[in-house]
Amino acid sequence: MSSSSAGTTNQQAQPGTAKWRFPSAFTVLFVVTLVVWLLAFIIPTGAYQVDEDGRPIPGSYESTGTEFGLWDRFMELFLAPVNGLYGVQNAESGVIGPYETGELFGAAGVFLFVLAIGIFITMAMQTGAIQAGVARIAKRYSHRGAVVVALLMVVFSIAGTTEGMAEETLGFYALVVPLMLSLGYDRMVAAATILVGATIGVLASTVNPFATGVASDAAEVSIGDGIVFRLIMYLLLVPVGVWYVLRYARKVKADPATSKTTPAPGDAEIARTGIGEVEPLTGKHKTVLAIVALTFVFMIFSLVPWAQIIEGTDADSYPWQLDWYFPELAALFLAMSVVVGLIGGLGEQGITDSLVKGAGEFIGVGLIIVLARGVTVIMNNAEITDTVLNSMESLVSDTSSWVFGPLMFLVNIPLAFLVPSTSGHAALAIPILAPLGDFAGVSRAMVITAYQSASGLVNLITPTSAVVMGGIALAKVRYDQWLRFVAPLLGILFVGCLVLIGIGSAIS
Repeated sequence: MSSSSAGTTNQQAQPGTAKWRFPSAFTVLFVVTLVVWLLAFIIPTGAYQVDEDGRPIPGSYESTGTEFGLWDRFMELFLAPVNGLYGVQNAESGVIGPYETGELFGAAGVFLFVLAIGIFITMAMQTGAIQAGVARIAKRYSHRGAVVVALLMVVFSIAGTTEGMAEETLGFYALVVPLMLSLGYDRMVAAATILVGATIGVLASTVNPFATGVASDAAEVSIGDGIVFRLIMYLLLVPVGVWYVLRYARKVKADPATSKTTPAPGDAEIARTGIGEVEPLTGKHKTVLAIVALTFVFMIFSLVPWAQIIEGTDADSYPWQLDWYFPELAALFLAMSVVVGLIGGLGEQGITDSLVKGAGEFIGVGLIIVLARGVTVIMNNAEITDTVLNSMESLVSDTSSWVFGPLMFLVNIPLAFLVPSTSGHAALAIPILAPLGDFAGVSRAMVITAYQSASGLVNLITPTSAVVMGGIALAKVRYDQWLRFVAPLLGILFVGCLVLIGIGSAIS
């Protein structure tokens, strides 16, 4: 899930005319940082008493009346990105700074983890194993259209729910578009197979490091918390997406006049030739694919709080239970990146080049996380975080849990438009929203589920996303055509998420 932008769109600006574009996530976060810093001048300072777990005690908020000098406030703004990366929180005063003594508050652990998983994914892609695997599935079932669409959507959804596959999908359009045309479908089916499959996977993320991982870190809970419910959401929502795309595909195959997109020049020839010869799936490819799958399976195993799920939240961990977090996971993916590169035959030069390339492609995501964490540091050091929480406490303290969950989902929808980066959205919003769950009696894991559901839903259509705009550009589908196609599915997913999150909140 890199932060790169697609270089093509369906509609180019006319020469001599200025085309307005929504600001990038970096610009949005810069503006948010400045606004929060200015608001800190006028928002009263205050603090909650906390319990033994460090969580705010409802009704214990008190004004502190702390005053800060102008220079101190300026330095908070100046050092915000630095503190967002490796700021340390003083155990006694609660102040966060690069020279304090205490626990790490900055996002250095998450930052390195993002780079590590980026290196791992890039290394696997460089071996050609993932591309060859998808091509082999497509070729094997090339005469069974519905099976191909369903299989590919499930594959992309698994990649979405486990590793947040997004920009990486752009490399598959050259394969999927001719395949779908040869099966008698249109370009919309090709775009939907990739976009809907991967996005619903991200919407129902189970261990996606860029959504669930970053949000769990911000909420101070394990990534494994809530994984069972998120898996249930995944198993319920992915079939909905597959059904919706297959329903349209069958209609178009039976009557091409019902297509919601316009055929491109050469489509008839592409339909006749299909995907052509595909790269053979070698023994190295199969081994790499197995290692990639086993690495993610092991990651899930290492994260799940098995004893707490089976015996209750107060149970002690089993002797074999790992309870891993970001440091161990970063080390895991760095080590397995080297293993994949060696088995994939990349050689010393190929491995080091892929390592640098992977880190470079994912560093944008890491920087967004750091900038968003810097906003949290400003609020913490200015002592306004608890004041904001207190203003919301009265709104949610008497709210039933089954209402609170859907409310969090609705609140996150406009935030997802504002910050389309799932990791940036999580780092910015979850530090405020997660404690609200404590007041409403809803688990922080459910707040995370509400956030990532809203983010995933919006990222199916957001015009600021390279995944959406780049994908439909490669498929040669206009944005207005895509909106008309996906609008009913958005409505179905919206209602489904509201209901599921409401149920989950009521039983959490």
